[in-house]
Amino acid sequence: MRKLPFDKAKLDEMSVKWPTPFHVYDAKAIRENAKRLRKAFAWNKGFREYFAVKATPNPHIMKLLKEFDFGSDCSSMAELELAERVGNVGESIMFTSNDTPAEEFRRAWELGAIVNLDDITHWDFMLTALGISGGAPGAFEGRVMCCRYNPGPLKGGNAIIGKPEEAKYGFTREQLFECYARMKAAGVTRFGLHTMVASNELDPNYIIDTAKMLFSLAGDLHDAIGIDFEFVNIGGGIGIPYRPDQKAMDFSAVGGGIKAAYEELVDGRGLKPIRLYMECGRCITGPYGYLVARVRHVKSTYRLYAGLDACMSNLMRPALYGAYHEIVVPGKEGSGVTSVYDVTGSLCENNDKFAIQRVLPVLEPGDYVVICDAGAHGHAMGFQYNGKLRSAELLLEEDGSVREIRRAETLDDYFATLDFGSL
Repeated sequence: MRKLPFDKAKLDEMSVKWPTPFHVYDAKAIRENAKRLRKAFAWNKGFREYFAVKATPNPHIMKLLKEFDFGSDCSSMAELELAERVGNVGESIMFTSNDTPAEEFRRAWELGAIVNLDDITHWDFMLTALGISGGAPGAFEGRVMCCRYNPGPLKGGNAIIGKPEEAKYGFTREQLFECYARMKAAGVTRFGLHTMVASNELDPNYIIDTAKMLFSLAGDLHDAIGIDFEFVNIGGGIGIPYRPDQKAMDFSAVGGGIKAAYEELVDGRGLKPIRLYMECGRCITGPYGYLVARVRHVKSTYRLYAGLDACMSNLMRPALYGAYHEIVVPGKEGSGVTSVYDVTGSLCENNDKFAIQRVLPVLEPGDYVVICDAGAHGHAMGFQYNGKLRSAELLLEEDGSVREIRRAETLDDYFATLDFGSL
C-alpha cells in the first residue's frame, strides 16, 4: 500500500479551505528527487536537467526546481512565458516544438533560448520569421542551434511514444548532416544535438543506449562537417512505477552507464568535452503529486460503482491510455473488508473511469479517495468538456503547511470568453 505524505486528519484540515477535488504536490519529495538526479550525473561538468514544463506547468513547481538549476524545456508560447516569469531565460530555456508558428520562433529568440529545430524546413522558416533570410553577418554570434534527431528503425520505440519511424518528430540522419552544414555556412559556431525516443520507460538500458547513439552521432557529424557539439540532450522519457510491482529507475545506474559510454565515445574518440542535458518531466514530479477526491455516490447495478467528485477532466490518463494509478483510501488503509469497484467520474462518457474492477476498502459517500502518481500529465491535461471546472493545485511544504499554487476555476472563468452581449 502506498504511503502518503498526509493522513485523513490533514485532508480534513485542507478540505475546509479547498473543497475536493484538488491536486497536491509534495515539495520535500520533489526536492529530494531533484538532488538524486543531480548527484547521479555530477560526473559530467555542465550537466543540466531542463524540466519538461508540459508535465506540470505551474510556476511554483518550476521555481522550486530552479533551486537545483533546472532549466525549462518549452514547446509553446505559454510555456516560454512561464519560463521567463520564474527567471529562466537565455540558455536556461530549451525550446523544442513542432509545427512551430513564426511568432514562437521570434519569442524564443528574444528570450535567448536554445532553439531546437524539429524539421529541416524549419531552418529557412525560422530565418524568415527572424528577418535574416537573406543572411546577416553576426546574426548567430553567441547563439546555440540544435536539431532533433529521429533515428527511425535504427532505434526501437516503446509502448507510449510508438515507433520512431512513425513519429512526426525530428530529422533523418541525412537531413541532420545537411542542416548542420547549412548552419555552419550561415555562421553558426555553437551546436547542440537532441533526441526524444521514449516515454515512461523503465529500462535503464534504453536511456543509456540513447546516450550512446547521440555520442556516436556527434562524433560522426564532427568528422564530416568539422563542428563540435557543446551538448547532447538525450531527452526525457524516464518512467515511474505506476503499478505496485514495478520498480523506479535507478538514476545512479543510468548515470554510471552513460558515464561509461561517454568515456568510450567522447573521450575515447578525442572529441571536445560535451555537456549532457536531459528534459525529464514525469520522473521529476510524477510520483509526488496526488489527486484528492471524495466519494459522491456508490451505485450497484451490474457492477459496483464508486462515483467521485473528480472526473477525467482532472486526470485523463486512465481514460486516454487505460493507465493504472494506485488508489488509497485514507482512514481505511488497514481495513480487511474490501469490495470491487469501477471508480468513476460524472462526465457523460462511459470511459470516465479512474479504475476498473479495482479491489478497495468498502467505500461510502464522503470517503476520501487519493489517486497517486498524478504529479505529471495530470492537472496539465485538464479540459472543460461538460462544463467541468479545473481543480485547484496545492503545495505541501516541508514544514507541513499547505499553500495554494493555483486556485480552482469558477463559472465566471468558464464563461469569461463567451460574448453574451451579442445574443
